[in-house]
Amino acid sequence: MITSRRHLFRLLALPAVLAISFSASFSAHASMRNGKIFTSSNATDGNIVLVYEPAADGSLALFASVATGGLGSGAGLGSQGAVTLSRDGHYLFVVNALSNTVTTLALRAGELKVTSIVTSGGLHPISVAEHDGVVYVLNDQGEGSIAGYRNDHGDLKPIPGSVRGLSASAGTAAAQVGFGTDGDVLVVTEKGTNRITSYPVMANGLLGDTVVTPSAGLTPFGFAFDPRNNLIVSEAFGGAPGASAVSSYRFTDAAPASPLIVSSSVGTTQSAACWVAITPNGKWAYVTNTASSTVSSYRLGGAGKARLAEAVAAGTGEGSAPLDAAISPDGGHLYVLSGGVFTISTFSIATDGGLMAIGGASGLPASSVGLAAN
Repeated sequence: MITSRRHLFRLLALPAVLAISFSASFSAHASMRNGKIFTSSNATDGNIVLVYEPAADGSLALFASVATGGLGSGAGLGSQGAVTLSRDGHYLFVVNALSNTVTTLALRAGELKVTSIVTSGGLHPISVAEHDGVVYVLNDQGEGSIAGYRNDHGDLKPIPGSVRGLSASAGTAAAQVGFGTDGDVLVVTEKGTNRITSYPVMANGLLGDTVVTPSAGLTPFGFAFDPRNNLIVSEAFGGAPGASAVSSYRFTDAAPASPLIVSSSVGTTQSAACWVAITPNGKWAYVTNTASSTVSSYRLGGAGKARLAEAVAAGTGEGSAPLDAAISPDGGHLYVLSGGVFTISTFSIATDGGLMAIGGASGLPASSVGLAAN
């Protein structure tokens, strides 16, 4: 199975002119590496990265738009991580679900530029993750798979033998791929099987034996790791009214890829909890409840214990359907992409974890997915 897919790793035979067409230059003082918010249009006629810049009042202004050279799905991906920044902040990775590709863009002082477009190693890529130059992409169609790459100065190069299956050959409905805080584990959530599939990550970027763990609650969706490598996972419970929850897990040196439950299904009292974002200090986690159009907040303990702080820490507006969420590196702001009203909302984060709406942006493409902030 792996051998038959290796041809999918070849770089697309795109004209050299793309390197020029898919770049955007700005004034010399403009910086792409801090104070920006990134999303993608996910449009079927050409995916576009949209870059927003926050003002002092919390409003967001469109700063740049750059074509990825791939095609979006034109609809929600049901995933977290469609747009991801590298840990060093120098690169942005974007999935192109319809064309089965992943685009890498370099963030430079006065330029955002496409540096590579590669096939995703499978069908319908929906999530991408990076840790210290190793990149893995999650594909949710066909049999479902993950595929690994090395980021060589913006050029993604496939890692031979890195294409791996998920916990089952069909019906996984995978939602996200992500690295642990220290990069020693790679995790995939599977909505369809109610499982968390994880893999130890080797020094060469390859993965060890697959570990399959039943989710504490139904429909595990988005997740994030806190600074202590504790895993916080949202549980949508199939969208049942008021049934959503969050669970947390920890990893040990003895079993670095086996998640151990810490907090089991701590309810939000809201519906369809999907996306998770954690403050840089590891004290607060925020979960978007798509069906309730709300954001719930959780207080996180040092051992990964999750306690509901506010069931409704913020609202995004009736019918807004909040999706992706991202937190600024200084921990001062939460950004939420809402698919029902095509907006990004900005919330200030207080020291006690409270949220206050202070602005945002409207008029986003209806198919927009993914959110990242630097």
